Amino acid sequence: MAGVDEAGRGSLAGPLLAAGVLIDLERIGRSERLALARLDDSKQKSAEERETLYPQVIRAAAQVSVAIRSPRCIDRNGLHVSNIAALTDCMHSIARADATRLVDGFRLHRCELEHTPVVDGDARSAAIAAASVIAKVTRDRYMRRVAALYPQWSFEGNVGYSTPEHREAIRSHGICPLHRRSFASVAYSQLGLDGLPGEEDSEGLADVIDIREAIRAEADSDDVEAVAGDA
Repeated sequence: MAGVDEAGRGSLAGPLLAAGVLIDLERIGRSERLALARLDDSKQKSAEERETLYPQVIRAAAQVSVAIRSPRCIDRNGLHVSNIAALTDCMHSIARADATRLVDGFRLHRCELEHTPVVDGDARSAAIAAASVIAKVTRDRYMRRVAALYPQWSFEGNVGYSTPEHREAIRSHGICPLHRRSFASVAYSQLGLDGLPGEEDSEGLADVIDIREAIRAEADSDDVEAVAGDA
C-alpha cells in the first residue's frame, strides 16, 4: 500500500513538503500494525503525538520519500501545480508495481502510475496518514531549525502558518525570503511590497532547501538512518 500527502499547503512561509510511504503489511509485525492503527490525519494530532508516531512510521514503512517545493518555486509555478508535482514525485519514488497507490483528495493528472484519490484520505487510509505524519513532522522540524535565521517571525512556534502573532510580525517587519509572495493574504494587504526584493532580485532565494540537517537536529539516529536510506 502506497500513500502520499503533503504539509504546508496553507502556510504563508516556508516550503511545501510532500511525503510518500510504502507499507507492506505482510512484512511487518504486530507492534507495527498497532502503531499504524493509531494513525489519523496528522493535523488532528498534537505536535507531541506526531513526534511519537514519526519513528513508528519509519519502522513500519518499507520505503519513505519526501519532495520539497520552495517558496520561490511556489511563487513562480503556483501552489496547486507545485503541490501536484511534489506529490507525483513522491508517488513515483515509492510505488512498486504490485502496490495499491492512494493519494489524499485529488487525482495526480501528470502521474504515470495508476492511483486512486481518497477524499479525507488521511483519516481513512493508514498509508496516507503515515505520509501525513512524515510530511508534517519533517516540515515542522525544518521550520524550527531555520527560525534562528529569521527571529522576528517566530517560525519556531507558527512554523509559517497564519497565526495572529505571525500576521502582526508581518505588519511590523514585512516579509523575509521564506515568505510566499504570491499568496493573497490579508496579512500582506497593508505592506508596501515595492520596497521589498522583486522576482528579479530574489531569484534563487530559498530555491534549494536541504532538510537533512533539520532532521538530524531533532531525530533519533535510527530514524535519520532510515530516512537517509529510503528517501
